[in-house]
Amino acid sequence: MKKLFGILLMTALVSGTAVANDEAVQSRIAPVGSTCMQGDECAAAPAPAVAAGPKSGKDVYGSFCTTCHSAGVMGAPKFGSAADWAPRASKGKETLYTHAIGGFNSMPPKGMCAACSDDEIKAAVDYMVDGSK
Repeated sequence: MKKLFGILLMTALVSGTAVANDEAVQSRIAPVGSTCMQGDECAAAPAPAVAAGPKSGKDVYGSFCTTCHSAGVMGAPKFGSAADWAPRASKGKETLYTHAIGGFNSMPPKGMCAACSDDEIKAAVDYMVDGSK
């Protein structure tokens, strides 16, 4: 009888430990995030604010263009340098717009601002040219 009681006691202890360990394991391997589908209660959360209108040339420059054009990375004309911009500007703004939108030499299309409209890119070109006279 003592043996049977010992076996039952050990089984209860091991079983309790297994449950505790199982819960600990489950909490460690639980997903970090979750997906919220349209129609779910969590989908009613407010959406992040979106810009009210088009970005200004200064804003586009400050967010994207400055990375290369402030230091002249890979031959990019530096903002504020008339010597860098004069030969380019002499080709006309339409050429500058075409190069900025479609990419030119080391510059990728739209200068990596895929979400920018053509008009926003043109505004950034105008901002850089006007600031480099």
